[in-house]
Amino acid sequence: MVLKTFNVSKESYEKFSKFCKEHGISMSKQVEIFIQSQVAEEPEVKKEFLERLERVRKGKFIRIENFAREFGLE
Repeated sequence: MVLKTFNVSKESYEKFSKFCKEHGISMSKQVEIFIQSQVAEEPEVKKEFLERLERVRKGKFIRIENFAREFGLE
């Protein structure tokens, strides 16, 4: 495991941090999953991912009209 620093807007960080806390998920794990998905040459769907996906599908959702604006990407 390595420690890296990334620059993101304070607003984006706070919103994503709150989202992760409310849903009981790890911010760093979400970033790691995103990075792995971007560099995977032949992605495989793992059993634990499918189980997690099923739990997510059954969860509560937050309606976001404009993702980029909400998370400071515009």
